[in-house]
Amino acid sequence: MADDEARLPQKSSTHPESKYETSKINYTATGYGNDHGSLHFGRIDRNAEVTAGVQLQGKDGRHQVSLDNDGERKGYTTISAPANFSLLCANDKTLVDEAKDTLSIISENGNILINAGNGKIRLQGTDIELIAVGEGGSKGNIKIDATESIICDSKKFLVSTSILYRISSTLGGEISACGPLIVYGSVIRGVTASVFHKDSKVGGQFIQQLNNVLTAVSIFRKNSSN
Repeated sequence: MADDEARLPQKSSTHPESKYETSKINYTATGYGNDHGSLHFGRIDRNAEVTAGVQLQGKDGRHQVSLDNDGERKGYTTISAPANFSLLCANDKTLVDEAKDTLSIISENGNILINAGNGKIRLQGTDIELIAVGEGGSKGNIKIDATESIICDSKKFLVSTSILYRISSTLGGEISACGPLIVYGSVIRGVTASVFHKDSKVGGQFIQQLNNVLTAVSIFRKNSSN
């Protein structure tokens, strides 16, 4: 009975505005169901804040599909399941071929979040393409963060940039090739920490100081994020 009363707006001229003053209410809600599941139209949630236009629910209340009409979830489509969720498509080769886009997840505004808080995320295909489109430096970037290692294992590893590339480590670094190792540049300079107190005849102290600053900034950012 208390739950039913919580769904009804409370009107009073002698008391302060009730938290139920904006509770959702409708007179056309209907539903069908049995001990195995239910289908509702216009169902109000238990907090009397959101009306579901359509709600399909299994025996377990966590197993449901909800199309919400109003409140804080206006326009939301929510699918939840207590166990696995599987989506299969394009298994008829007479209707589709490899070159077609057969499964699309599109968000015209906002972010797309894929989160496996207690598991792995696997992407597998004949090819995998990651494309970032944007301008101005703040957009058009692909960022990879790992608390431990980033491991790449392939026949070839090719990196090409139009302006700059940089490989930096706050500790050690290694470059190794079991075959011929080719290093080319219009000018090649090698600088060590020996120029810390006194610059060499050909310079290099600025390069040493700059890399120390970049290393310090990298360490600061890492500690700040932790």
